[in-house]
Amino acid sequence: MIQQGNYTVRPALALWKRELIRFVRQKSRIAGVVFTPIIFWLILGLGFGDSFRTVQGSIEISYLEFFYPGVIVLIILFTSIFSNISLIEDRNEGFFQSVLIAPVTSSGIVAGKIIGGATIALIQAAIFFIFAPFIGFKVDIFIVFMYVLACIVISIGLSSLGFIIAWKINSVQGFHGIMNVVLIPMWLLSGAVFPVDNSPSLLKWVIALNPIGYGVDLIRGILYTAMPNGGTESISCISIVVTVLFSLALVYFAIGTVRKTRYF
Repeated sequence: MIQQGNYTVRPALALWKRELIRFVRQKSRIAGVVFTPIIFWLILGLGFGDSFRTVQGSIEISYLEFFYPGVIVLIILFTSIFSNISLIEDRNEGFFQSVLIAPVTSSGIVAGKIIGGATIALIQAAIFFIFAPFIGFKVDIFIVFMYVLACIVISIGLSSLGFIIAWKINSVQGFHGIMNVVLIPMWLLSGAVFPVDNSPSLLKWVIALNPIGYGVDLIRGILYTAMPNGGTESISCISIVVTVLFSLALVYFAIGTVRKTRYF
């Protein structure tokens, strides 16, 4: 049992640490991932500010407030997914071949890469959370705890998805192409950009089948409990269950994907 732990925990920690060091050293990457969503949020939020009105419970909210949870998921999505570009780079440079032939379990490899990407996504989502009090959300310990927990689960799921795709692709350009074709539409059809209730019936079905939509709904429900008269009923149990199951399933498939190419 101890030997198995050495083959799993220690390699996972080493890969996790490597991801964090790589992120910290890439200053342009930090600036791009942090400031791009902020600019995106402010431009669309202020641009649609006078033409958008929707009601949450008994409260009329602005587009800045409505779009805010969607941008949080966008940050997690981009960071978690694109952190797996390093997997392609490491494989092309020969580093990952050394990892694959080392006495390291498949779960150790997956855990290190996924937790590394999820940690970076969580850091950036935490930075963006600083704006919450300035647009009407009341922040307390319960809200912060639920927010961090939700971001962790969503980050792990999306990082696992990026890992699975990156494992099967040999070029960074191909990875970018698939991400743009698949993930951007998934985010746009998640209820992040426009209210689901006002959508055509076909889009409602698409959004209902989109797992990212449940992550957006979960973040939105947590934040709306921090609004005046928000009410804890805003947090959907279905969103919690689907988001957790989605993340667990992708972690399982990520480990299985690695095991297909290895002996242990």
